[in-house]
Order: sequence, then C-alpha cells, then structure tokens
Amino acid sequence: MDETARKNLLEEYSKTRSPESREKLILEYAPLVKVVAGRLSMYLGYNVEYEDLCSYGIFGLIDAIDKFDMMKDVKFETYASLRIRGSILDQIRKMDWIPRTIRQKQKQIDTVIKQIEQEQGRAATDAEIAQALGITDDEYTDWQSQMKITGLVSLDEFMESGSDVVSTPGNSTTAHFTGPEENIEKQELVKMLSDAIESLTDKEQKVITLYYYEELTLKEIANVLEVSESRVSQLHTRAIGKMKGKLGPYMGLLTDR
Repeated sequence: MDETARKNLLEEYSKTRSPESREKLILEYAPLVKVVAGRLSMYLGYNVEYEDLCSYGIFGLIDAIDKFDMMKDVKFETYASLRIRGSILDQIRKMDWIPRTIRQKQKQIDTVIKQIEQEQGRAATDAEIAQALGITDDEYTDWQSQMKITGLVSLDEFMESGSDVVSTPGNSTTAHFTGPEENIEKQELVKMLSDAIESLTDKEQKVITLYYYEELTLKEIANVLEVSESRVSQLHTRAIGKMKGKLGPYMGLLTDR
C-alpha cells in the first residue's frame, strides 16, 4: 500500500471507526512495531524476548490508530513510533526486572559524577569516575554496559513525556502548555535540555542525535563515527548519565504530568 492509500485509510477510519478499517491499519503498520521493537531489543539483549516486545508494541500501535488526529501537522509514523515505544517501555517498567544491584550501581555513578563536576567545575572523565568508585577502568566499562537499559528507559521517559514541549527535527508537535506559568516552565525545560546536551562531548552529542533524532541503529552509528558498536554503547550510557545529572528535578516535572 502506498502513502496515499495509507492516508486515505487513516481518513476513512477517523470518520467511520469501522472495525474493518482498523484491522487493515493494524496489519499495514505492523512492520513499524517490528522496527521499534528491534531497536529496543539491542539494549535489552536476552532479558526480554523480541516476540514479547512486538506484542507489547502492538498495543501502542492500536492506541496510536485510535487516538491519531488527522488535523495535526505530524506524520502518523512519527506519532505511532512514540506510542509503540512508550507501550513497550511501560510494560518493561511494570515487569520491574532490572536487578536491584544495577539500580544501586546507577545511583553510585550518578552521585560520583555530581560530586566530581561540583568539585572540578567540568564534566567528569571515565577515569575519574572509576577512581572515585574504587574500581578499575575495565570494571567501570562493564558497569556502563549494565547501565544502558536504565539509561534507555530514563531518557525515553523524558522524551516521551516531553514530546509535547520539545520538537525534534522534522517533527511538529502541539504544545501541551497553555497558561503563563506553564509557558515559563516550558522555556526553562527547553533551556535545561539544551544545557544538558551541551555538557556532552562532541561524540556523545552525535550519538544522542543520531540515535534519538535520526533513529540510526548502533551499527549505523558505529559506521558514521568509525568506532565499534561497544564504544557507541559506552558513549550512549555515559551521555545519559550526564544528562540525568543536569536535568535533575526537571525529570520529575515531565514524568509526573
């Protein structure tokens, strides 16, 4: 089915709400669920089966089909991708399978990074973080690998919840904020996000941009940056840790909404 036919089908369903049109849309966009699930499975590894991720994502697709507004200036694929990703991550959070030891390590890393940056007035290096934790550089690299799923969930929570206030390249969204106080919060939030990104190194910024905005895979990013996939994963994890430290209470501003 070409783009025009898909658009016509979406318009038909928005008017008739017929089960037949809904079923056709689910079948037509099912491959999008597989794409989103495939990207997330790279981070989840063997903790969750790929087929399970697809099952969780289908609920997001159905939700997107039912709630999509044809009058909004946004592509359905963009809107649906956010819903699918959100549905998968919501289920993962409900499962709460992330071991307590990993949560504790993440908390230790966050605390150490904050302390070093307060003392030095600059971004903490991997060597400094490892030394402060009392572990070797290799052990810290292993910790980073374990942390990547917590980072993925945290940033996706941020981007999903804030998708109404922060526009990404090629994606127009409708602002959630309406009152004067909310508009001030929006401006502060955007500035905090900008500052958080600026705190990253050049390569970390590229990884965040290529992964979340350009939607490249780890392998594709590795080819662009001419580094290994494991190095891309390390850069991603470190970037998330820095951004979480910079955003601080603003994470709550979004996720409590």
